[in-house]
Amino acid sequence: VQLVESGGGLVQAGGSLRLSCAASGFAFDDYAIGWYRQAPGKQRELVAAITSGDSPNYIDSVKGRFTISRDNAKKMVYLQMNSLKPEDTAVYFCSARVLVGRAWNNYWGEGTRVTVTS
Repeated sequence: VQLVESGGGLVQAGGSLRLSCAASGFAFDDYAIGWYRQAPGKQRELVAAITSGDSPNYIDSVKGRFTISRDNAKKMVYLQMNSLKPEDTAVYFCSARVLVGRAWNNYWGEGTRVTVTS
């Protein structure tokens, strides 16, 4: 199982970024995928997730600003981030919880850094 994030960068407040997560090594269509973030000195938090049935969920602080989507044919998950705020600054990770044999394993990418300046 491999997850590779891309698309992070430096952006001014109010700007937009689109993060991408490329997945491989598992039956992508069958699993939910989550985008997490970890800001300096804070715990990692789930920002958005999308089910195998394409149903999205968001934390309150990003509702109306972020959109998660998936392309099963390309095995990609995206996080469109609009109206970015300095408090969105963090390293963003995609994650999948995959059944391997009889065990559920959590897999993570290396992360992509997002910095929002005021």
